[in-house]
Formats: sequence, structure tokens, C-alpha cells
Amino acid sequence: MRTQVGIVGGGPAGLLLAHLLSLEGIESVVLEARSRPYVEKRIRAGVLEQQTVEALKAAGVGERLERQGMVHGGIELRFGGRGHRIPFEELTGGRTITVYGQTEVVKDLIARRLEDGLPLVFEATDVAVRDLDGETPRITYREGGEDRELTCDWVAGCDGFHGITRAAVQDALTVRERTYPFAWLGILAEAPPSTEELIYCRHERGFALHSMRSPEICRFYLQCAPDDDVDNWPDDRIWEELHTRLATSDGDWELTEGPIVDKGITPMRSYVAAPMRQGRLLLAGDAAHIVPPTGAKGLNLAVRDVRRLAEALVAHYARGDDAGLDAYSDRCLVRVWRAQHFSWWMTSMLHRFHDDPFQDELGRSQLEYVRASRAAATTLAENYTGFEHA
Repeated sequence: MRTQVGIVGGGPAGLLLAHLLSLEGIESVVLEARSRPYVEKRIRAGVLEQQTVEALKAAGVGERLERQGMVHGGIELRFGGRGHRIPFEELTGGRTITVYGQTEVVKDLIARRLEDGLPLVFEATDVAVRDLDGETPRITYREGGEDRELTCDWVAGCDGFHGITRAAVQDALTVRERTYPFAWLGILAEAPPSTEELIYCRHERGFALHSMRSPEICRFYLQCAPDDDVDNWPDDRIWEELHTRLATSDGDWELTEGPIVDKGITPMRSYVAAPMRQGRLLLAGDAAHIVPPTGAKGLNLAVRDVRRLAEALVAHYARGDDAGLDAYSDRCLVRVWRAQHFSWWMTSMLHRFHDDPFQDELGRSQLEYVRASRAAATTLAENYTGFEHA
């Protein structure tokens, strides 16, 4: 086959890039290693910045998001048994966030891609990228047991941290990374939210987060050891720990329980690979950078990447203007590093560093500062909702 842009990865980055290109008449083929049912059930992030919401709506894939997304004007920081609200709208001139699961974004994008009758290959195996320094790079893969080859002008690597595209150029990249001494145990529960807005809680036993996916489904996280095993966390232990960490000193707040339908442990890391362009390969989203989920930036960064990439490719095909492609990596990395700093800051402030008492006290002090200072609270609010000048 021949196409203009070959996209490796059928997650939100790859699918949104393909859709944005299709709106401008640019051909693409999306290759996804997993099956459609797997991709549409894969539990990931769920907090969308206002710019992300506006971008999805403008692209014509936000109808269900607009109906079902839960708009929040702030979050609660809870520590010392007391809650402290950070009012985003007030501090940022009206900006909000929307809770809408990444799984739902993917479903919407897949449905639109198939409705438009455009190429989307699931269960593509043995994927490899070749001739990235030439004019016509190739992607080879197997589909239904048959060998395939896709020749294209550009390859977009949207296949995540463990994908094959970054690995293909790894020796040419400069990597900056940090691994944190804890992980998150995440669960999905069939329980109505016990709060109207997200609760970020620092407790002496570790961090806890109360989030939600819908009026009937909640998402919870607990700080745990990086080498912990999910089998060590039966449902009763999870609920007991959530009750303990999220409890308020006045006892007025109650946690609603429900059947746990999914659980898993996620390591905490920061990672940036640069530059995000290598010849005819353009990396986007988790293929190029990973942030700790504390700042809710992963999906939003991916959307920013592919919007910028789509603009650059449109300029290339419409006007022969390659300035956007030449500047793609540098422009993206400005925002990536802003998000990395914010995610590191939130992570350091809210988690317990049991083996580093000095860092632990710094986090506690920073929380008190955010509680007491409007300027500090504004810094949190403008970064959480999406810093617009980077």
C-alpha cells in the first residue's frame, strides 16, 4: 500500500492525528498491535484540559464528550484530615477541566474513523519501520497471517512508551528520566462518587486520589511500593486503606464503596526522549515522553503534540512549507518540560518519601504554602488546567 502518513499506534494520539489529517484531505493508515475490544477497554487517564476538550469538539468528535463529560471548576487538596479547595475558575479567569475517560475518547475516535471508511488496522503484528532517512520510509507488518508493506512520506510514532518506533531510533536520542520510589495501585469501582470534585490526599500512610469516570463509576489510587504485587491487595484491604487515608478529622465525610471491576499497579516515572523528529519519523505522545499521572498531563500532552504535528503536515502538503516540521520537536518540548516540572512538583508535594525525611518535609511545607498563598494556588490551577503560554 501507499499512503502519505503511516501512523503506528491506535491510541488517542494516533487516532486523533489521523482524524485531523483526514479533515484536511491528507491520507493516512493507522496500525494498532492490539484488538479493537482490547483498545476500547484499556483503562487510562480521565482528566481533560479545557484546550483538549475544545480541540476534540472542534474536530467533530466531541458530541458524546459534551453530553457525558463531567466539568469541574476545581480540585480538593486534603491533608492533615482537612480539605482545601483550589478554585480553578476563579484563579484562571474561568478555565475548567473535564472528567471523561481516555477509553471513551478512543471509542469516539475509532467510531469516527470507521464511519468515515478510512484505514485502521487492528492486530498488526511484527511491525517495523524502515528507511527513515530516505524520501519514502516503509512500515512492514503482518495482518491476518499475511506480510504487508506500507510505503509513505512520513511515519508518525504514536505507539506509546513500549512501542517500536522510538526503539528504532533509540541510539540517536538523548534521554532524560527519573524513577520515583513508589507506584500507584489503581482501581475502578462501580460506586457513585463520594465527592463532586477530585480529591488529592496526602496521608501519613501515603498518597490517595479519589477520581471518577461517570456518575456511577469511580477511579481510586493508592500509593504503594514499586515492587508491590496486585495480589497483595484484596478488595477488603483496598477499601480499608481508602477509608483510612481519605478520612477527615471531623468525620463528616463518607466514602461510598462498590464492586471493584479493575485493579492494577502503575510505576511512577518521568521520561523525555529528544529530539522528537528523526528523519521521516515523528514521535508523539507517550512514545516520546512519560509524566507521572499526578498532574493529569499524559493524554493532554499527546493531544497537543498531534495538533502541532497535524498543523505542520498540513503546511507541508498545502504550501510546501516545512518550517513547522523543522520546529516540531523544539516547540513540543517546551510544553513537555513545563508539564514535567508540574508533574514532578505535584508528585513530590503529595507523596510520602518514607526513606527521605528531608524530601518528605519539603512536600509537607509546599502543601501548606499552596493552602496559604493565592499565588501558589494560582500556579497549581493554571498548570493543572493547561498552561497556555508554552
